[in-house]
Amino acid sequence: MKLESLFRRCLSIEYIHIEGDGSYAYERIGNTLYLYFECSNGKLDWKNNLDFPIKAYKGLFIHRGFLRVFKSIVPYVEGLILDTSLDEIVITGYSHGGALACLFCEYAWFVRSDLRGKIQGYGFGAPRVMWGILGKNRHRWDGFYVIRNINDIVTHLPPALFGYRHVGTLIKIGVRGKYSLIDAHRQENILNELSKLAL
Repeated sequence: MKLESLFRRCLSIEYIHIEGDGSYAYERIGNTLYLYFECSNGKLDWKNNLDFPIKAYKGLFIHRGFLRVFKSIVPYVEGLILDTSLDEIVITGYSHGGALACLFCEYAWFVRSDLRGKIQGYGFGAPRVMWGILGKNRHRWDGFYVIRNINDIVTHLPPALFGYRHVGTLIKIGVRGKYSLIDAHRQENILNELSKLAL
């Protein structure tokens, strides 16, 4: 699926909202599971976005607010991910949802060792989630891509100065100076730039 089509689906699919303000959706096409995570849609999401002290989790250091939402969603999607009839898993999120896609990409890599190399993740306008030097753990995100519309402010938060970093591969789209820091994050502008790509 092209990046533009994947992002459009992420924006249009109907989400399931759970306690803790987690929002996810899924669909299965053939033997491929598509998991989607929604952008911020309420005050609790913003509270979690701004709760960026680190928290240790299974040998990693993670943005505390995103980790809290991730842990609240795991029980709802673990059965989907563990389905042994799957051949591939594609995980997608926008903004706040991109942070969750990052965490679920690693989760799927960990619990589905049989599908390593067939797990893809896409964080459109995703903020930074991981803290510190990842070293030998970096390969867990080999299939994860952060899509940054050139100077999108959200993709620069929390600041690298605080020790936060992107994982996986950063794909830059757009033309520097075309949008303000905030406008670069708007879904219509990300879609506009994705429409010009062959990916």
